[in-house]
Amino acid sequence: MTKSIIKLSGIILVIVLLTYLAISGFQITETTKIHGIKSEGGITQGLDLAGGSVIVFQAEKENPTKEEMDSAAQVITKRLENMGYTEADITVQGEDKVRAEIPSFSNPEEAAKQLGAMAQLRFVDGAGTEVLNGKHIKDASSEYGQTDQLGSASYYISLELTEDGRKAFYDATSRNVGQPIYIMLDDAIISAPTVNEAINDTKCVITGEFTQEEAKSLAANIKAGKLPFSMKTVEVRAISATLGADALDKAVTAGIIGLVLVMLFMILLYRLPGFMSAIALVAYIDVVLLICANLHINLTLPGIAGIILAVGMAVDANVIIFERIKEELIVGKGIRTAVEAGFSNALSAVIDSNITTIIAAVILMFLGTGTLKGFGTTLLIGVVVSMLSAIFVTKFLLRRVLEMGVKNIWLYGVSKKKLAKKEGNANA
Repeated sequence: MTKSIIKLSGIILVIVLLTYLAISGFQITETTKIHGIKSEGGITQGLDLAGGSVIVFQAEKENPTKEEMDSAAQVITKRLENMGYTEADITVQGEDKVRAEIPSFSNPEEAAKQLGAMAQLRFVDGAGTEVLNGKHIKDASSEYGQTDQLGSASYYISLELTEDGRKAFYDATSRNVGQPIYIMLDDAIISAPTVNEAINDTKCVITGEFTQEEAKSLAANIKAGKLPFSMKTVEVRAISATLGADALDKAVTAGIIGLVLVMLFMILLYRLPGFMSAIALVAYIDVVLLICANLHINLTLPGIAGIILAVGMAVDANVIIFERIKEELIVGKGIRTAVEAGFSNALSAVIDSNITTIIAAVILMFLGTGTLKGFGTTLLIGVVVSMLSAIFVTKFLLRRVLEMGVKNIWLYGVSKKKLAKKEGNANA
């Protein structure tokens, strides 16, 4: 019994710690941090909550095809996702325009500069000869660490080339050891790394005194490749939040009230299992918030709705499990056997009900745009975590209670009326 109390206390302590981390985050090292919802760099508010920037680009080509415009929109979308703006809404307007709505980007001129500058990506040597272009770039990412054994850790760009790119880059770096290779977007130089040695590999690094944001921005510029044509900015403006400055606070308050009411309902209806599920729900909320904060999700009201909807899915799973437990107790099985059988018998129903929601969330993530994509993202995260919470965390907590010797079946949700009926049937 003592071990069970220690285990139960330990899991509750872990949940309390998760709650703190989910709210405030924790700085591990100078460059490594667990983000919380209130820490800098964690969750950001979407366009409907925090405002942002609206930019409209126009193709500098007569009569572009629909495929070309869709390609341009996809490149801009990918560029914004690389920059961390997953909630941006990118749409093709008319025959030759692309509209970008970017939440939490208060400087539309800077956004327009970064997005519109990616039309022509080129690597040029000192003589002005193009040695690489967008088609030679397979991938680019910002990294942190040591690039050689003697150097100190720093931010750098990891670059992956196509096979044709490797050959072209080897020729260029062989001719330009000790000289810079200029990375250009249109006619602007965005970086000028010096060639230290001939590079004959599809993978290489670009080093320099980069900050985290500089490395991230340069990698995003390179990775985005090139548009099928140049685009000019025809509209740039900042917009204010459409739902008011206190909309997020109201949504969070409503969510907390709803969560408390759900917890009370579960406790009143299922008593001890309901109380365990309430503890598991707190763990679920903590994990979801930690995932959202550390994936840097831009949160909108639909995104909050996705999280709250997943709470309902978690409760639904617990209801199915607890009803199975009650059925097993009513037919006369022991409490431990009833609990194990309840979880086992309800498992397929819980998984089936959640799989259908997961499929819908995945479709919204990959086929939706803007707030629909955000709703799908938070719903998917929430449903997966809620299912695991209902199946594993609640079960772990109930097992600890069983080990403590709590055997009154009324505490497991069986009503006195059903207890009396059961006893009457037994006497008969």
